[in-house]
Amino acid sequence: MRQVNVHAEGWPLHTPFVIARGSRTEARVVVVTLIEDGVTGCGEGTPYARYGESEESVMAQIALVMPQLERGLDRTTLQQMLPAGAARNAIDSALWDLECRQRHQDRWQRLGQARPTEIAMAQTLSIGTPEAMAASAMAWWDKGVTLLKIKMDAHLITERLVAIRTAVPDATLIVDANESWQGEGLAARCQLLADLGVAMLEQPLPAGEDAILANFVHPLPICADESCHTRDDLAQLSGRYEMVNIKLDKAGGLTEALLLAQEAQAQGMQIMLGCMICTSRAIEAALPLAAIATYSDLDGPTWLAADVEPPLHFSAGKISLPVQ
Repeated sequence: MRQVNVHAEGWPLHTPFVIARGSRTEARVVVVTLIEDGVTGCGEGTPYARYGESEESVMAQIALVMPQLERGLDRTTLQQMLPAGAARNAIDSALWDLECRQRHQDRWQRLGQARPTEIAMAQTLSIGTPEAMAASAMAWWDKGVTLLKIKMDAHLITERLVAIRTAVPDATLIVDANESWQGEGLAARCQLLADLGVAMLEQPLPAGEDAILANFVHPLPICADESCHTRDDLAQLSGRYEMVNIKLDKAGGLTEALLLAQEAQAQGMQIMLGCMICTSRAIEAALPLAAIATYSDLDGPTWLAADVEPPLHFSAGKISLPVQ
């Protein structure tokens, strides 16, 4: 019998994280640990209220498949037993980790990929005054960060973006509106972003209102985040988005995320690799997707006051991986 442990953890943030939907000061995650024949695998999922999840609901979903997990449930069967979301991700990630450790391989070796020594990533600016966001952008630029992801709501858009672009004229900027904009005025806002040299706009409209983007001429790429969870969503996104943001917590783990990436690319879409506010444990599970991502947004652990041990090494918009 496989031993299964499930528990929740709280990780305080060093600075409040502010997006269009609100502010948070702590990351709450659910951790699944599997022990089989003396080998331990671990996975993490972040319950997300936007998708109707809570710590309690995620743990309840995991409890539903606990007997099968103990009897050796595999990743393929898991896809049919639980819907996409944080619960399935925590289990899927734990199963990947267990498989790799049993075979003395890392995820890249399991997938037949070369393991990188460094992964470039975006650093996120949470919402604040134009002056505060510009100062934060300059501080990151001075540390060597060249790719900044700017959280935005429907207020002070011009003021914030002009202040940031003035502070970091050579930085690559991507903007994430987190569903806070509407169709009215979207064309003008897209033109503003293009005029300021913004490289990409992420999820400007509420999920479910993607039809507005059909035949919508826009001067910069638009990426689907809340509108894209699994392969089942791609049919509604084709011709409306140029990119999809893949997160393991939305896809329900690396198993589905890899298939989603493959199908999205086959349909001509680029990939953004994203994350929730989480620990290095969750980021490590997603790293094999970075090789095919146009942008990697993996800075979740950099918002934590403390990370898991041993943490990944984050510095100046990069994740450095030790040579094995």
